[in-house]
Amino acid sequence: MELVKETWAMVAGMDTQTVGMLFYNRLFEITPDLKAMFPADDMSGQVRKLLAMLGYIVSKLDNLDSLKDEIARLAQRHVKYGVTDEHFTLVGRALLWTLETGLQDKWNKDIQIAWTLCYTTLAEAMMAGGRYSHTSV
Repeated sequence: MELVKETWAMVAGMDTQTVGMLFYNRLFEITPDLKAMFPADDMSGQVRKLLAMLGYIVSKLDNLDSLKDEIARLAQRHVKYGVTDEHFTLVGRALLWTLETGLQDKWNKDIQIAWTLCYTTLAEAMMAGGRYSHTSV
């Protein structure tokens, strides 16, 4: 958790639009079909939401059980947008690539493992929350 927090502090100090668009451009490169889920003309609002949510999540990592509950509720909203379990894998790939690209020579194997573990844990909570949403409709 400390590595995630430390590296997120570095990323948060960068230009948010640059970081956000780096992520979304990579995500749309990996899976062009996802682009239809986002506003075509201006991604700045989406970038702000993404980075604010990531910052919030990182700030709450010390209380993982509570955070997992919040993440599950977030997933229930994402189901309405058409998000599937496969999308979480693609988002994770784009996120790790963005972090590696942004952190450059500060990125190392320990940081990669820390972020992968963190993202996987939270993505599993979102997928579980999304599945619950499907069964409760």
